[in-house]
Amino acid sequence: MLDPADTVVAALDIDPWDGSAGDSALAGFTAGLTGVTAVGHRVVHGGSAFRSATRIDPATRDAIAGLTSLAPLHQPRAIAGVDAASQLLPGVPAVACFDTAFHARMPAPAATYALPAAWRDRYGLRRYGFHGLSHSYAARRAAVMLGRPLAGLRLVTCHLGAGASLAAIADGVSVDTTMGFTPLEGLVMATRSGSVDPGLLVWLLREGGLGLAELADGLEHESGLAGLAGLPDASGDMRDVHAAAAAGNPAAQLAADVYSHRLRREIAAMTAALGGLDALVFTGGVGEHHPAVRSAAADRLRYLGVAIDPGRNAAALRDTDITAAGAPARTLVITAREDIEIARQVRATLS
Repeated sequence: MLDPADTVVAALDIDPWDGSAGDSALAGFTAGLTGVTAVGHRVVHGGSAFRSATRIDPATRDAIAGLTSLAPLHQPRAIAGVDAASQLLPGVPAVACFDTAFHARMPAPAATYALPAAWRDRYGLRRYGFHGLSHSYAARRAAVMLGRPLAGLRLVTCHLGAGASLAAIADGVSVDTTMGFTPLEGLVMATRSGSVDPGLLVWLLREGGLGLAELADGLEHESGLAGLAGLPDASGDMRDVHAAAAAGNPAAQLAADVYSHRLRREIAAMTAALGGLDALVFTGGVGEHHPAVRSAAADRLRYLGVAIDPGRNAAALRDTDITAAGAPARTLVITAREDIEIARQVRATLS
């Protein structure tokens, strides 16, 4: 819970949560809150219908649920949160804040797939992008740290966690991103594959004998760092991968190297979409807490003006400038605060 100054005044983590409003911890937490004026919900996929934060009513709730096939891991949890909050905090206005909305203004060349027009029109096929709440906050915070307005700034923001994506942000607007129609496209992630040759997937279905359910499960839950490293507990956690690599595990080392290669490649692609780079921003659990990931990414990006100070990088905590002296592009580490971005959008929507 945030107050008007965005100070956290109450918090609760429930992991795992079964989605029930009757969860004793959740019910007890909400019962103890006073002065709640609004509820903000993070919703991963807004499809084509939701291009900005939207006040939730029954029709909105059902429309969000109707997008479940586009984000099957995330959308049901969002709906469960909406339903639980409406039961536990009746009468309190609720707002859905969409991760896709930040990318809704991407120019057509960046948002359009080279697929038959009939398919694109019939199914609404386009690149939506995700992690928009995190990218939006990181861009705003970066502008403050740089002492510059968002207007005129060219930023590449790297949201690196279990899910990961980059955004190319010009003048505060997303002009390109690495995720697409679903959260599977783009970077290597903890258990998600990232971009894969679509012909390979067709081959697996037609020649490899895989079923649709097996293919979907493999791409979502058994790929990425977990699939590459092959650790005993099927971990895709970067901490486990780095520890195994340091102990001499070649598969774990390959996983780290593939991750870094794809990250560098996509940072360069985002920079090309911007026509230059003023600042590179790392955020998210991996982006904030793994100096080795940041240094591996920056190591081959000097031609873009990126260079980081090893000491600053190793000691970075919270919001930190880790730029090496004389580097033309700044490199920042920013703590992910999607809660602040959600609060900002809720206030704007209800005002």
